Amino acid sequence: MHFISERRLDDGSLERDFTLGEIPGTLWTPASSPSPLILLGHPGGLRAMHPRLAGRARQAMANGFAAATIELPGGGERRRSAGAEQARADLRQALATGDPVDEIVDRLVLPLVEKAVPEWQTTLDALLSLPELRGPVGFSGGVIAIGIRLAVVEPRIAAAGLFAGSFVPRAMFDEARQVAIPLHVLLQWDDEGNDRQLALDLFDAFGSREKTLHANMGGHTGVPQFAGEDAARFFVRHLT
Repeated sequence: MHFISERRLDDGSLERDFTLGEIPGTLWTPASSPSPLILLGHPGGLRAMHPRLAGRARQAMANGFAAATIELPGGGERRRSAGAEQARADLRQALATGDPVDEIVDRLVLPLVEKAVPEWQTTLDALLSLPELRGPVGFSGGVIAIGIRLAVVEPRIAAAGLFAGSFVPRAMFDEARQVAIPLHVLLQWDDEGNDRQLALDLFDAFGSREKTLHANMGGHTGVPQFAGEDAARFFVRHLT
């Protein structure tokens, strides 16, 4: 892991960009350390997503956590996949015409999960070797299919706050049944780019003994501020 930039924020916290091989990412650490860590998931495009990610990181640091994120394979300035680009175009077309999407979702999401989850684990190895970070670890955000796989295969993740704002291959429902950690799932009821019933079925499938569904009216980008505050309290309960 190589840190390539450093910014001291007004509250004394630190924001650092890093590279890990070909993986770019950002780490935010509070003034006090060592701190538990929250991994910030997102749909890709670190540069465009930075204001929202930085806001989530500030909220995490206000509660005593560090936060980190990485660019997804094929996202931002990383090398694109022709197959993924075609699947995205096919998905947009199918949604516009009302055609079935299951096969397209498989083509788009399953390869992404296979590539992204090992990268998250490699990043976690590097992050937890830093003296200012410690467990337990949480995962927050999307892509929800990536969060499902991480919750199953990564024992260092103790709790997850998942955003049900992206399609999940039906083949991953069996993995959802294996999830055992506490979950806080956020669902926007009128999300124009998501299948509400599939999201509800997925929540029902999760095997966690403690799981909470927080549903709000509004579209994909209309998440109310108090929903973020509720998610923050969830991590305070489980990571401190």
